[in-house]
Amino acid sequence: MIYKTLGNTGETIPSIGLGTWAIGGEESPDYSRDQELIKLIAAAIDMGYTHIDTAEYYGAGHTEELVGKALESFDRSKLFITSKVWPTNLSRERLRRSLKGSLKRLGTDYLDLFLIHWPNENVSLSETLEEMSAAVDSGYVRFIGVSNFDLALLKEAVASSREPIVCNQVLYNVEDIAPRRSLLPYCQEQGITLVAYSPVRRKNLTRIAKSVLESIAENHQCSIFQVMLAWLVAQKNVIAIPKSGKIDHLKQNLASTEIRLSKSEIAQLDNLSR
Repeated sequence: MIYKTLGNTGETIPSIGLGTWAIGGEESPDYSRDQELIKLIAAAIDMGYTHIDTAEYYGAGHTEELVGKALESFDRSKLFITSKVWPTNLSRERLRRSLKGSLKRLGTDYLDLFLIHWPNENVSLSETLEEMSAAVDSGYVRFIGVSNFDLALLKEAVASSREPIVCNQVLYNVEDIAPRRSLLPYCQEQGITLVAYSPVRRKNLTRIAKSVLESIAENHQCSIFQVMLAWLVAQKNVIAIPKSGKIDHLKQNLASTEIRLSKSEIAQLDNLSR
């Protein structure tokens, strides 16, 4: 595993975390595979997925419950747990209730990282960030950040928050490359971690991208999806949170950190985003 520093905090976290979207439901809970999914999350932690990303929105809170059940067998102090507050809960009072709900479902006294899931123009950003900072003061949260913020809004958050904004979680992969234009350079300049969600693009690859990925994968005797992850984690200030419901895929995702792409290979992948 490659470890990277979270923002300017000095805290190191795995460059590959475990995404949990659709584990236990999407917009509503799905209880049909609970025991299987709890075992899957626990198995992932055993493999080395000590950074787990979830949100109150996932499965209408049920995903957090499943993560919480899986965490019971592990030393909480050795795990890094991220959750996110939904935009309808960004006002001061609603955010307090939201955070308490997430902590209860996860069965923990604190979150390592607490994110605004999506911005909400109807709620003052400064109000939200002040309440998140108060949660840090109270010990319920260690670090705060944002998700799905464009460059202008990220700059506003940085200027408005008395606690450092340590990360911005955004859609980023070899073909969803908007962050490369200005957001990622700003994060790298400011020491903010960019967390790539949906880092593995399994469908609708362009012909050129598929060809380049297959050629590089052949060089390393790995899958094209491992190449996608290796390209991301090779970048300064970037970590990835792939989600998988299969043990084999979890192992392959983790093994991607062992792939060392050449400068030429990285350049080929970089050129896909131009």
